[in-house]
Amino acid sequence: MSVFESFNLLKADMIENGWAIEGFPFNYKSRDYIILAKLYEEGEKRPKYALIKIEILKSGNINERLVSAVSANGFLIDVKLLRKFFNIEYGENLGDIMSQFKEYFAQFIPTQITSVKSPPIEDAMVESLSKSDSQDPKKRYCYGVMRNQEGRTRTLFNDNKTRLLRPTLYQEFSGDQSISFCYSINTNDHKSDAVIIQNFSNR
Repeated sequence: MSVFESFNLLKADMIENGWAIEGFPFNYKSRDYIILAKLYEEGEKRPKYALIKIEILKSGNINERLVSAVSANGFLIDVKLLRKFFNIEYGENLGDIMSQFKEYFAQFIPTQITSVKSPPIEDAMVESLSKSDSQDPKKRYCYGVMRNQEGRTRTLFNDNKTRLLRPTLYQEFSGDQSISFCYSINTNDHKSDAVIIQNFSNR
């Protein structure tokens, strides 16, 4: 079995359940990290053999990040970048050290989407989804829903963001792909599910 086979299983589960992203924790040398596993978008350049791409964020400072494609056999990135980011010491047996690191990392990879996320992981996922959807990451307060122009459907990023932030509201509209969810950076714009549903019904 390939060392990163779990990414194969995770990718299949993400596709089956309509998720563009999954987040999970990783700990190395007493430091916490957040791993964001992301599907490649249609038309996006993908390295040969890549299953998925990951962003590795340092907890407490998610602006410190490393992006890598991964295959079933490991990271598709320059070993020097990986060593520097994780502060892995150089040694004559570097090949063994990196193999051990991959095997250790593999223990943290989920094989399925997890429904409950810690606040830091959820925040990192929402920020990434907002950026992928060309939105301000600070837009976290849902104030309404809108019918898209004819022939257009909500983006997978808008869909996933709402699943994370407004799961009960999402359930009300999940079956209608022509409806998108609207977000604001202003906490005062936040509306309850009941108000959003009523406002939409009154149009």
